Amino acid sequence: MTYKDQLKPWCIIHPLANKQTAIILRCRRRSDAEAYLQIFRANNPSIRYQIMLDTAPEAIPNPSN
Repeated sequence: MTYKDQLKPWCIIHPLANKQTAIILRCRRRSDAEAYLQIFRANNPSIRYQIMLDTAPEAIPNPSN
């Protein structure tokens, strides 16, 4: 995950087939994501949207032994 993506961890996603997702929008705050989610659902009621917190796991150090 890039630094830019870390600044905006809340995502609005569109679930696709085969358990894949498309990230539609990234936001800094959950409240912003919820507001955009309402707008997307009002404009496209037939398409499913969800809010997701996108966090990358911390890197596990590789022992050099």
